[in-house]
Amino acid sequence: MDELEKLRPSDAATRHLVRRLVDEPDRWALFLDIDGTLLDLAATPDAIQVPLSLASDLQAVAHRLKGALALVTGRSLPYADALFAPCRFPIAGLHGAEFRSADGQVTVAAPTPAFVSLKHRLVEQTAWMEGVLIEDKGAAVAAHYRLAPAFDTALEGIMKSFAEEAGPDWVLQPGKMVFEIRPARADKGDAVAAYLEEPAFAGRLPITIGDDLTDETMFALANARGGQSIRVGSLSTATCALAKASSPSAIRSALATIAAAGEVAPS
Repeated sequence: MDELEKLRPSDAATRHLVRRLVDEPDRWALFLDIDGTLLDLAATPDAIQVPLSLASDLQAVAHRLKGALALVTGRSLPYADALFAPCRFPIAGLHGAEFRSADGQVTVAAPTPAFVSLKHRLVEQTAWMEGVLIEDKGAAVAAHYRLAPAFDTALEGIMKSFAEEAGPDWVLQPGKMVFEIRPARADKGDAVAAYLEEPAFAGRLPITIGDDLTDETMFALANARGGQSIRVGSLSTATCALAKASSPSAIRSALATIAAAGEVAPS
């Protein structure tokens, strides 16, 4: 496995990831967050860069796993699709509120008229916060303050107020330099559990990889099922992830190595 030497020696988690998926592709299912996990975070949500080879590497890994690969993201499903076009993967969008199964069936989340009005008023009430960006995700809305960290406390108060107004069908979700109001039924752990009931994923152990608070539910699910959980970035007492990868580039390198391993030998 000379290709393994291309990975940083300090990234034990990615080395183990490669060995698992190269040596035992029928045993594992892979679940990946996007922002901060596959892709480097950027100053604004639309400024992220998708490396040219990433979609094809993901497709090759999915083929090796016989389809047992899904993206589990806070992005909307159409937005995630656009990032990796023309490839199409099973995707749980909006933290699971939107869902495309391995066989292509899609469940979407639609905003209510009241929630649409709430989003418009949120834009108006935060207009004075220079650098705060409001991202309309359809059935969810996110307020990013990476460019305006001084507004952290004030923005949290506003978002809490709007989340309470939205009612029990929505919840406030904090993240890395962002506060999001998302559908309450959306949960990445539940999304992973739903995939594990599908034929392409059934009977496999889950490997979940993410970088943020929103990924903790899928880490917990993987741990409970005897799988593996990997947090990208520094581990802290706030995470239940069992392993750490240094950066999105380390994850991409691991995926490229797995993709380069070629076809699975027939049993």
